[in-house]
Amino acid sequence: MHSTAGAGSGADAHNAATGAASSGASAPIGPLHGVRVVEFCQVAAGPFCGMLLADFGAQVIKIEPHEGDGLRQWPPIHNGFSENFASLNRGKRSIALDLKNPADRDVARALVLDADVLVENNRPGVMQRLGLGWEWFAERKPQLVYCSISAYGQSGPRAGEGGFDLTIQAAAGVMSVTGEPEGAPVKCGVPVSDFTAGLYGAFSVAAMLARVRAGGPGGRLDIPMFATTIAIGALQTSEYFGTGRNPRKLGSAHPRNAPYQAYRSGNGWFAIAAGNDRLWRAVCEVVGTPELAADERFASTTLRARHQAELKDLLEARFAQRDSAEWLARFAEAGVPCAPINDFDSALADPQAAHLQLVQPMTMPGGTDTRTVVCPVWIDGAPVPVDTRAPALDEHGASLRARAAARGLEV
Repeated sequence: MHSTAGAGSGADAHNAATGAASSGASAPIGPLHGVRVVEFCQVAAGPFCGMLLADFGAQVIKIEPHEGDGLRQWPPIHNGFSENFASLNRGKRSIALDLKNPADRDVARALVLDADVLVENNRPGVMQRLGLGWEWFAERKPQLVYCSISAYGQSGPRAGEGGFDLTIQAAAGVMSVTGEPEGAPVKCGVPVSDFTAGLYGAFSVAAMLARVRAGGPGGRLDIPMFATTIAIGALQTSEYFGTGRNPRKLGSAHPRNAPYQAYRSGNGWFAIAAGNDRLWRAVCEVVGTPELAADERFASTTLRARHQAELKDLLEARFAQRDSAEWLARFAEAGVPCAPINDFDSALADPQAAHLQLVQPMTMPGGTDTRTVVCPVWIDGAPVPVDTRAPALDEHGASLRARAAARGLEV
């Protein structure tokens, strides 16, 4: 793999220093150190993939149009810089290119030929039309890992269609099992299809890099958001295959476990997950309902799931007598998994979030000091150190053009 030593301009050095400062380490050296990635991505799925690779030490060069990644315009914006953009593009370098211009296209080609990985999330056919398709690079650099993330994949009857997180959640079945039983269609509150595709992309890139390091060839990765979203519905698809029936919306409830959902207390809501018989007996002891433990309707996990509507009514009659905090304390003492229904303010303030060092300071190119959630993974007993700084548009353009020219790569 490529070494990044000595490649830096002042901006590059600032990035490294910022990453070291944010992590407390002398320099953030991750498992992908020395890997060079060129990213042709906008908005969410592809940039998330690139960010994951950067978090683990890869040098990621983000190629943007002259108007920038569209996510740069998403609020909140402070001093001209989007916090949404910063949250998915930390640790990257930016160069603005007009890929329809032959000179700029050749700069992009040179950067890719000098890299290990290309990640793109355009519609199928766009990269080929720009002269940046897999076939062009495969002839010249067979060790390249070329990762394409798209709505429906690079081939097939729907390959030419675009898609966003909402439409993919709808097409892949997620919205059919999300929300209350009689409610309108509801999407997951976080962009699960975008980020699932990004995760599959980063995992697949890392797997292919292992193959290259072992002496094998690179290759093309095809990451369809539609397919990756269906894939994480393994419990739902297996239910369908096993029964011939579509899974249904259950709100916060579970199709095979109960009590396992959000319940109303005297002052709000809380969640418990009693996923086995031992925990069910503990619930009955905490609530003071030995008669429920002896009720034939609730004698097994399967029966409790079948009768969970009646069980919910019986439990909530008791839960209404006390506040959520008291119930949570009692269930925690009894060893029953439970949680308040946190908003993000509460989740980020959780003592466990502090212990995991999830929230770190970030200074945006406009000078605004803010915070961000960093890599959630720990390696060898410590959190992965990341560079929290996101690039200004074309911040590294001059140094990257100079690199492309100095390498004298045949494009």
